[in-house]
Amino acid sequence: MSRRSKTVNNIGVWRLNVVRLMFIVLVVGLGWRLADIQVLNNDFLRYQGDARHLRKVAVAAHRGMILDRHGEPLAISTPVHSVWLNPQEVDASAPELAQLAKVLNIRLSTIKKKITSNQNREFIYLKRRVQPELAGQVKSLAIAGVALQREYKRYYPTGEVSSHVVGFTSIDDAGQEGLELAHNDLLTGVPGLKRMVRDSRGNFVGGGEQLRAAKAGENISLSIDLRLQYLTYQALKSTVNKFNARSGTAVVLDVKTGEVLAMVNQPSFNPNNRRGLKTSDFRNRAVTDVFEPGSTVKPFTVAGGLKSGKFTVDSIIDTKPGLFKVSGHTIRDFRDYGQIDLTTLIQKSSNVAASKVALAMKPETLWHSFSAFGLAESTGAYFPGEAMGSMPDPQSWRKLDRATLAYGYGVATSALQLARAYAVLGNGGILRPVSFIKTDTVPLGRRVYSNDVMKQVLAMMETVVKPGGTAQQAAVTNYTVAGKTGTIKKATSGGYAEHRYLSSFAGVIPAKNPRLAMVVMVDDPQGDKYYGGLVAAPVFSEVMTGAMRLLNIAPDDLSSTQLRVAQK
Repeated sequence: MSRRSKTVNNIGVWRLNVVRLMFIVLVVGLGWRLADIQVLNNDFLRYQGDARHLRKVAVAAHRGMILDRHGEPLAISTPVHSVWLNPQEVDASAPELAQLAKVLNIRLSTIKKKITSNQNREFIYLKRRVQPELAGQVKSLAIAGVALQREYKRYYPTGEVSSHVVGFTSIDDAGQEGLELAHNDLLTGVPGLKRMVRDSRGNFVGGGEQLRAAKAGENISLSIDLRLQYLTYQALKSTVNKFNARSGTAVVLDVKTGEVLAMVNQPSFNPNNRRGLKTSDFRNRAVTDVFEPGSTVKPFTVAGGLKSGKFTVDSIIDTKPGLFKVSGHTIRDFRDYGQIDLTTLIQKSSNVAASKVALAMKPETLWHSFSAFGLAESTGAYFPGEAMGSMPDPQSWRKLDRATLAYGYGVATSALQLARAYAVLGNGGILRPVSFIKTDTVPLGRRVYSNDVMKQVLAMMETVVKPGGTAQQAAVTNYTVAGKTGTIKKATSGGYAEHRYLSSFAGVIPAKNPRLAMVVMVDDPQGDKYYGGLVAAPVFSEVMTGAMRLLNIAPDDLSSTQLRVAQK
C-alpha cells in the first residue's frame, strides 16, 4: 500500500473516531441533562407542568339556613353550577360555541366578545347558577377552555310571605337586605381550597387534594312563627286588596319576650324572582317607615295622666260642646260627648278629652310619659334601615303642640315601635328590646310604669272592642281584647290631606293576661270606609282568632255555661 493510501486511511479513522467521540459526548450530555432536569433539578419543569395542569380551586362554603322558631326553612342554599371559560384557551371561531350559546340562551356575539376582549385573563364567568340539566348539556359539549364551577344558590321556600323580614342575597351569596344582611357574618361560611388537575380541555378531573376544608355558615333560628306569618300575610293582603289601599303593614309581638312572631307588608315581592323590581319594593315598611300614630297613642296620654297623679280612673272631663279651641286652632270630637271619664275618653276616642289631659301636665311630664313607651328610640332589633321616629323637644313645645300630641299628631313612629309600646301595656309596664332571633329566656328590661297603671289602662281599652266602642270588629270570641283605633289624616307638603287617611288598630290579647301585641296599619284605603275600626280592626280579629288556636292560649272570656262545659 502506498504512503498516500495509508495517509487517507489514517485520516478516515481519525474522523470516524472524532464522530464517535462527539456522539458519545452528545449522549453523555443528554443523559446528564435528563438526569439534571428529571432528578437533580426538577423543580422548574414540575412547576411548569403544574402551572398548566394544576389549579388551586376555591371550594364554595354552604351558607347557613334561616329557620323559623319551629325549624321550618325560610332560606336555604342549594348546589348549582356556573359556566366559565378561559379566554386564552377558547378558540373564538370554534363552531361549538354556537351550540353553547344556544344551550345557555346567550348571544354568540356576546361569548366571542368575552373571549377576544379578555385575552389577558384566565377566568371569565359566562353564566352563573345554571340549572342542573343545562350544566349537563354544557359538559357534554366538551369545549376546550369551557368548564363548570360548583356554587350555591339561595332559595326562599316561603316566597313573598316572609321576604321583607328574611331579605335576600346577591349572586355572590352575600346578604343584601333584611336579616340576610343583618346576620351575614354569621351565615357566611369560610370557603375551602383544593388542588385540582385539569385535562386538555380545561375541565377539572374529579377528586383532587384538599388543602383547606370548607366551613359551612351557621344556621339561625328566627323568632318568626311561620304559621302566624302566613295567617297575618293572608289577612293583610286581603284587606289591602279589598280597600284598594296603597300599602299595609302588620306586626305581632310576644308580649313577655319581645320576640317578633310575625311581620308582613303589602305589597310584597318574591325573592326568588326579582326581575323588574325597584329598590323601594324591598324596604320593610314595618321597620323603616314612620307615620303619625294618631289616636293609638291615647292610652299613653291617659297612662301619663294617671302616673302624674292629676287624674284617677274616675276623673271627669268636660268635652262640651265637642269643640276645644287651643291657640286659635279648633280640636273636634266626632260628636259632643259631654262630661266623660277616662274610660269613655278611650272608648269613644275623644280628642278634646285627650287634649285636656295632656295640657294638665307639664311639657316634660308629657314628654316622659310618651318616651317611656320607647317611642323615638331604637327597638333593639338591629334590623337594617330601622327608623328611630321622632319626638319633639319639649322645650320648644307650644300649647297646641301638647294638645295635638295627645291624639297622635306631631310624633312619628314605626309600626314595630308602636307594637313594642303596646307590649309595655301588656307586660305590666316593662320596656324590653325587640328581637327577631328566637330566645328561650326573657330578656332584661326596665320598668317604666307601675303594673297598677297598666292594668287600669288595659281595662279602659277593653271597652273599645265592646258595644259602643270604635273597634267592635276587633273582638275575638271567648277572649278579652284591649285595643285602640287610629284614623289619621295623611301629611302632605301643604299640611294634611282632607280625604287621604292612615287606618290603624293596635291591641293586646288576652287582655286579662296579655300574650300577644299586634299593630295593623293600612295606608290610604279608598272609599267611604276608612276608619281604623272598619279597615284595620278586622285584620286583628282574623289573625288573633287563629293565633289563639295555634298557640293553644286558654280563653279568658267564656260564659258561665261554656266554663262549666270546659271544666268537665
